[in-house]
Amino acid sequence: MANENNDGMAKGLVVGFISGAIVGAVVGLLFAPKPGKELRADIRAKADDIAEDAQEYLQKARAKATELINEGKRRSDDLITNARQKADTLLGDAERILGDARSKNTGDRGRTS
Repeated sequence: MANENNDGMAKGLVVGFISGAIVGAVVGLLFAPKPGKELRADIRAKADDIAEDAQEYLQKARAKATELINEGKRRSDDLITNARQKADTLLGDAERILGDARSKNTGDRGRTS
């Protein structure tokens, strides 16, 4: 549950950062003493830069998510394999103990005191 809060907080932080960067860039350009044509070109260039940065971030986030998912699958497979091995060992031990108990029980019946 704490991990979910951290994920939401991280997403909010990234969205806030990107939004702030966009607003800051636009406000900075609007107050710059440039003609409209240059201003629009600068805004377009900044928007393209921000879009590229956002795309890179998304690619990194996807790669990290895929890596985490694969790691989780590998760990769960390891846990399942270990659990099966332990269960097989326990079943083998139980069968051996039952076999020993049966043979002792049969040996005790064969003896008459």
